[in-house]
Amino acid sequence: MTEQTDQIAAHGRPLKLCLAASGGGHIRQLLDIEPVWSRYPHFFVTEHSAIGDELAKDHMVYFVDHFAVGQARLGHPFKMLAAAWRNFWQAFRLIARERPDVVISTGAGAVFWTCLFAKAFGAHFVLIESFARFDHPSKFATMARLIANATVVQSAKLKQGWSDAVLFDPLKMGDGKRPAKKPLALATVGATLPFDRLTRGVLALKASGGLPEQLIVQTGIGSAADLPKAKDIECVESLPFDRMKQLLRDADLVFCHSGTGSLVTALREGCRVIVMPRRFDRGEHYDDHQFEIAESFAQRGLVELALEEADIPAAVARARVKNPVTATTDHSALCAWLSGYLGTLSIG
Repeated sequence: MTEQTDQIAAHGRPLKLCLAASGGGHIRQLLDIEPVWSRYPHFFVTEHSAIGDELAKDHMVYFVDHFAVGQARLGHPFKMLAAAWRNFWQAFRLIARERPDVVISTGAGAVFWTCLFAKAFGAHFVLIESFARFDHPSKFATMARLIANATVVQSAKLKQGWSDAVLFDPLKMGDGKRPAKKPLALATVGATLPFDRLTRGVLALKASGGLPEQLIVQTGIGSAADLPKAKDIECVESLPFDRMKQLLRDADLVFCHSGTGSLVTALREGCRVIVMPRRFDRGEHYDDHQFEIAESFAQRGLVELALEEADIPAAVARARVKNPVTATTDHSALCAWLSGYLGTLSIG
């Protein structure tokens, strides 16, 4: 019997999966469990981003408006409420149309209504707290856990607070082998918000002669127009996902915010990584969880930390004299657990 025939025999028909995540690292974490969801009828719910747009070429993808509670904390409550209202109706319509049997979500705010409506329409809900959360759970997970049928955490510290959650820590050290590198430095601020402090610091180092490599700077939407142009500097607002992966394979130095998607992809390719976490008090993010990520990776010797623009030259100097390390995420144990969990479900 084929795998799909096995599913039909067990369930009457194949389970339909809804894979829900906001942009950046959240949607990347769903891609990491492709061995599970690729065996079932499925669709994605996410925000517009380079990854989401690329995903839509081969899969059914519903796009919803971005919103997060942090927008109100940054002084934009009406913008948040308007986006949340649009998102509410987008989520209701797509769930009423698709009627998934299971929703699997890595967060965050943009897919909250999707998860809630899927649960209300009878779907099983599997919550996977983001790999970006080491010390404290996200607001999304804190709320979504109340309606989840199963919760997965990826940090032992979170497991201490949520004893009923299942723990899978995916971070694994690599073998140190890395692709042949070019004299290339890449600065990336992630899929959504600009990060001018990081961009300014990297360009200042380039102007001072501290970066003789070719430099490519991905700035975030709305930030590239007034940046310097030179034959060895390229500034772009966004990069297609395939080009970003190729640049990370080629780049020796990578400057990035403390998003797990950017960090893990760069470490997987053996890049020398300088990380600057976004700060809430400077309006750069909705909270300070990027400090947790940056400190955890720095303590393991995986990255060099630059908290301020002035710290970047010293961080680069430290990175240049160290042997590059490699690290990756191994989700095989999580995939095995998810496969077993889905195998226990029955649908009417």
